[in-house]
Amino acid sequence: MERERIYADMHDDVGAKLLTLMHGSTDPQTADLALALHQDLRDVVSRAHAPPPTLRAALAGIRDEAEQRLGNLGAELVWQQPEKLPEMELEAAQTLHLFRIVREAISNAIRHAAVHLLRVRIVIQGTVLVLDITDDGCGLKDGAGPSRGMQSMQSRARELHAALHWDEGTQGGTKVVLEFPLPTGH
Repeated sequence: MERERIYADMHDDVGAKLLTLMHGSTDPQTADLALALHQDLRDVVSRAHAPPPTLRAALAGIRDEAEQRLGNLGAELVWQQPEKLPEMELEAAQTLHLFRIVREAISNAIRHAAVHLLRVRIVIQGTVLVLDITDDGCGLKDGAGPSRGMQSMQSRARELHAALHWDEGTQGGTKVVLEFPLPTGH
């Protein structure tokens, strides 16, 4: 019961303040940070209680979030996804890790790459979902070690039993590729 009360308080108090900051900020990057924090809070509060979504529903939620964040900054999202996706439920933890990996990739493109266009391409290769997130920004910095965000993404990928790597984008920018083995038995 105490945990539920804390969830409700966080949602009502912290969530409301983040929304006020998000809608009241004249700086697009501050508004995006407030939005990302609000979405993190929503992950903790709401998704902990929700039934696990299907793969299609999880990707739709990721797309909605990406469109909102990039749209608020005047950047374009190009979303490429097959019409037919395997019908399967994901575990709550898998969904959370997918959301957070994509969220961090978008945050990095916004904060470090001055993104104007971000492409998300989803391909199913056998039993593996390949998620390719490519921005048109300034690309990887030579000699820069992995950031805390990149380390967190790698940790989440390991939890998914997935491979994650960064490459130079084909037209500049950075490409983040996640290869996630889809759950079997569905």
